[in-house]
Amino acid sequence: MPAPAPAPRFGPLPPDHVPDLLGPDLRVVFCGTALGRVSAQKRAYYAHPGNLFWRTLHATGLTPIRLAPADWPRLVEWGIGLTDVCKAHFGNDAELPAGAFDTHALRAKIERHAPRILAFTSKTAAAAVLQRPTGAVPLGAQPERIGATRLFVLPSPSGQARRYWDTAVWQSLADAVQATRTTHGSRR
Repeated sequence: MPAPAPAPRFGPLPPDHVPDLLGPDLRVVFCGTALGRVSAQKRAYYAHPGNLFWRTLHATGLTPIRLAPADWPRLVEWGIGLTDVCKAHFGNDAELPAGAFDTHALRAKIERHAPRILAFTSKTAAAAVLQRPTGAVPLGAQPERIGATRLFVLPSPSGQARRYWDTAVWQSLADAVQATRTTHGSRR
């Protein structure tokens, strides 16, 4: 019997394959570029075993426990949301088709839900939304806002971006998120 064909590395996604995790009164929404191959297969954000997202949320104090990718819907318990700038395709940034980034839809979602902070987990996603070259997007807090939402750019937690990894930037975000708890009187 022949071996099954390997799963594609990139391609289109059906609507709501992995839906946004958005709602009112979120302290932070993490925005990636697009689901990777493993995340698309497992139908969970940041699902590749080499991705540092889940362990970093816990290590920086954004979540009191270390969650598994399949637990992503629980993030709202801690005032955390998730989305991507490309919801219609999966794959690495370079594999996404031209025009795959829907920055207008992302901006509309952020304006509607008004999280306190929108944190990009890739400079590529941030550059698309900020309409700047990737090299012109520094890590950390940004001067721009979407409505009242502050913007923050993080080093990618992807294993493919490990040489750019810096936990200190993630801790800076966690500290800013914690400060929103005290300044907004949130119960979270």
